[in-house]
Amino acid sequence: MILDSSISAVVTGGASGLGAATARALAAKGVKVAIFDLQEEKGTALANEIGGVFCEVNVTDDASVDAGFEKARAAIGQERILVCCAGTGNAIKTASRSRDDGSIKHFPLDAFNWIIQINLVGTFRCIAKSAAGMMTLDPLPDGDRGAIVNTASVAAEDGQIGQAAYSASKGGVVGMTLPIARDLSSEAIRVNTILPGIFNTPLLAAAPQQVKDALGASVPYPKRLGNPEEYAQLAMTMIECGYFNGEDVRLDGGIRMAPR
Repeated sequence: MILDSSISAVVTGGASGLGAATARALAAKGVKVAIFDLQEEKGTALANEIGGVFCEVNVTDDASVDAGFEKARAAIGQERILVCCAGTGNAIKTASRSRDDGSIKHFPLDAFNWIIQINLVGTFRCIAKSAAGMMTLDPLPDGDRGAIVNTASVAAEDGQIGQAAYSASKGGVVGMTLPIARDLSSEAIRVNTILPGIFNTPLLAAAPQQVKDALGASVPYPKRLGNPEEYAQLAMTMIECGYFNGEDVRLDGGIRMAPR
């Protein structure tokens, strides 16, 4: 896909981190960008910076997502690009024993479902609604009608202790990538997924520097945290390269996560 000012994009979770870096990268190519996020202040500031539009969207809510797409399309037109970065995580063991009194408790099912709803169902909700919109467009001269990039995690393959919900949600994103790419292949809409490793995003912002240094040192090469701009670089390749389809790609410096 050749990117220019005739192309529109939606980036979920676009107010910060990986999504913000991708929104900036798209805008640098002239693409008109809509940012879907719950962080109104950050999202509005970024939208103003890149000449885009901010839409306050909760990806777990059908009406909120519908309203976001309606606002975005009214402002910048039907998107040909969707980048799904909205997500979150938690760390709770499947079952655990208290060190204080020996009592046993299990992973609260509402907490498990919350992660699945945001990371997996929320991603699919945005894909399905965006793809339906893309199908109303004529293909571009290069044949593409649209391109979708999802965000999973290396936890989809190397889940650590306490990451049952997070790994399940991200594994689901990986698992649905090829079927969705096949579903949409006859409509010339490509679908790919990035599995980031340990990245320097707001989720790590509050961590002490020594913790960040130790995490970076655990990466085979380069021995540092990933930069959001590197995620954006791969996302742009997936969008621009017309033969990139149905793939799940780790972006992790060669790391394989230990149990903890």
